Amino acid sequence: MANARTIDYSASSPDRQGWVGGDDLCRPFVDLLSVTGASISVIGRLARRVTVCSSDPVAARLEGLQFDLGEGPQWEVMKTGMPVLSADLSPRATERWPVFGTAAARLGAAALFAFPIAMGAVTVGVIDLYRTTPGALDAGMVALARSLANQVVSAAVAAAIRSAEEENASEAAGTPTIRREVHQATGMIVAQLDISATEAFSLLRGHAFASGSTMEDVATDVVERLLDFRHLPN
Repeated sequence: MANARTIDYSASSPDRQGWVGGDDLCRPFVDLLSVTGASISVIGRLARRVTVCSSDPVAARLEGLQFDLGEGPQWEVMKTGMPVLSADLSPRATERWPVFGTAAARLGAAALFAFPIAMGAVTVGVIDLYRTTPGALDAGMVALARSLANQVVSAAVAAAIRSAEEENASEAAGTPTIRREVHQATGMIVAQLDISATEAFSLLRGHAFASGSTMEDVATDVVERLLDFRHLPN
């Protein structure tokens, strides 16, 4: 059984000589749990989202795929506030999110674990963990992951707020930028089609999936006026 551990995240706080980067927030999950990689995301209304950190490119891509596809353990965590533990990525195990499950396996992930980060009763983000070999986290590791998630929430939210407020804030290498273009493009589609923001966001996601592009690429085309949803073929 893993013993409870307390991590000092204060050095990564924006109040301590500036936020020094998300790697410091992800590292304890990889160092203390039997996982290969980790990412931390803070998610708000209309899926407004800041990726606070990712430990490696695969972790970053797994987090980004869930955003692009609108499916995966991260979304279940946001809906239920409960951890999602998938010890293997067989088709039967991932039938709730088949597209993401297949893509994750192709990236080399063999097991996925997602834990909520919460402020009080409100889930404000997700810790995504993966490993390259199948197998469950034992009870001690699950307890430790939940303890680390509770400890990281203040630093993660503070980092997300700082990143969102600083349009030109630089981020650690390998960490996805806040997806400002997606939110700006959503607003432009609202204006183009006179629909709700939720509907516009769904159209943006659907077009990305249908065209085999990322949401960021499609959003950039919308923002740069290379793509107008009023002129898409039926």
